[in-house]
Amino acid sequence: MLSYYGIGMALAKLQLTLFAKWEVKGKEAIPPKGPLIVAANHLSNADPPVVMASFNRRLNSLAKEAIFANPLFSSIFYSVGAHPVKSNGRDMKALRWALKLLERDRAILMFPEGTRSKNAALQQGKPGIGYLALRSQAPILPVALTGTENIPGMWRVAFPLCRISVKIGEPFTLPVIEGKLSRPLLQQVTDIIMDRIAQLLPPQYRGYYASRVPQGQRASSISSE
Repeated sequence: MLSYYGIGMALAKLQLTLFAKWEVKGKEAIPPKGPLIVAANHLSNADPPVVMASFNRRLNSLAKEAIFANPLFSSIFYSVGAHPVKSNGRDMKALRWALKLLERDRAILMFPEGTRSKNAALQQGKPGIGYLALRSQAPILPVALTGTENIPGMWRVAFPLCRISVKIGEPFTLPVIEGKLSRPLLQQVTDIIMDRIAQLLPPQYRGYYASRVPQGQRASSISSE
């Protein structure tokens, strides 16, 4: 018997195939099992189903709490593995939920910017993903989306009518850091994760991280001071 998630993904794949020029690159890099943090840029309400439909394993997701206000919609979101999170990146309840799933070898989808970009360019990521990555030590998989900014409003999610590209990068891990995880440190880690997303994006989408891409920021550059 198909789950709500399975039904939803089947419909999403059908709609993307019929009504969009949908291209996915790098699926071979997706770890088939084990804990995983999927980090993507955020352009549209369509981004969660587009990313989920592009993966060959189930993704749970952290989604802005505002969309859970309607009881009917919230029950649907919960049924497909979504959990509300505050957009300021400091929601410890949501992060604890994600940590528990990662401990059970699940995959979590996050949009580190915390909200959709208004101009399709990357905004600075919020430190919540840095905390989750360091506490869980789960591999991080960067994903770059382009084209979904051309899907305005919820009604167009079902009929994208545009070119959509999903580019999946290589998974990477962060070093273990002992001691207190200060906010500056968490922001530094978050920026390194965002660098990986920016490297996958065309220059016009890199926004806040455009000047950092040529520097080749790597996880080994993290400082615990």
